[in-house]
Amino acid sequence: MELVYFQTFREVALRQSFTRAAEELGYAQSSVTTQIQKLERAYGVQLFERFGRGLRLTSAGEELLKIAVQMLELYQQSKERLTEQGGGAISIGTIDSLASYYLPPLIQQIRHKYAELAIRLQPDRESVIVNKVKEGEMDIGLLLENKPSDPALTWITIKEEPLVLIASPNHPLTKLGEVALAHLNGAEWIMAEASCNYRMMLEKVLRANGITYRIGLELGNPEAIKRCVMAGSGIALLPKMAVEEEIRRGELADLFFRHADIRLDLQLVFHPKKWMSHSLLAFIEMLKMTAG
Repeated sequence: MELVYFQTFREVALRQSFTRAAEELGYAQSSVTTQIQKLERAYGVQLFERFGRGLRLTSAGEELLKIAVQMLELYQQSKERLTEQGGGAISIGTIDSLASYYLPPLIQQIRHKYAELAIRLQPDRESVIVNKVKEGEMDIGLLLENKPSDPALTWITIKEEPLVLIASPNHPLTKLGEVALAHLNGAEWIMAEASCNYRMMLEKVLRANGITYRIGLELGNPEAIKRCVMAGSGIALLPKMAVEEEIRRGELADLFFRHADIRLDLQLVFHPKKWMSHSLLAFIEMLKMTAG
């Protein structure tokens, strides 16, 4: 059972209202309702009952509240001790390209500083990560976005991450000094999955400018996309961090295509009420330092 459910339960009991508890915690009211329902199913009891226009604890709820308060106090003590030691764990929601190319050296740095720290890296889709950060299931999210997608959360722009149009070194487009939108008409693309935000931006620009295109392959992994571009005739758009090594080695060509509406920022996202350990704060500072 998630500890956050007991925190929510305590808040509802204190405020005698699902609505006021949701406002205090920064959750959607439906999330508060779901968490309480999960607790009731786990214990097989009803925790609240309607009393006039408000709520009150049932006898089972009163018993659980006594235990929950003790549990949360012990949890707070453990956080304080681990904060002093720099131990504990950090859960990071991110996307495949950041997990593979950006985060590994930073994780090594923070582990060197806090040897007892455990890092949980959880790659997923952007929308899933934002929701899990909002519900407290992840400590922070690291995403490539062009603008914050949820104003209820705190967003920090770390830096711009250029998007690079790549092809095999013998592709006809490599003969051009710089590729414009018109040069892409009729091109064959190797694309990321449909939910990928930079694919959506790219397709929006292509359609808005009447550029026809054909998707030869659709792949969910940057490594797979790179390998297929090297071996075939298609072109692809990927974050610079994912392709700069292959470009340096001459295995891929940068087609020098840039468009103002196709850009991304590396964004850090967390809940505004998130409790921050020393190690998490230190990791966030490391992220900010990469802006230079």
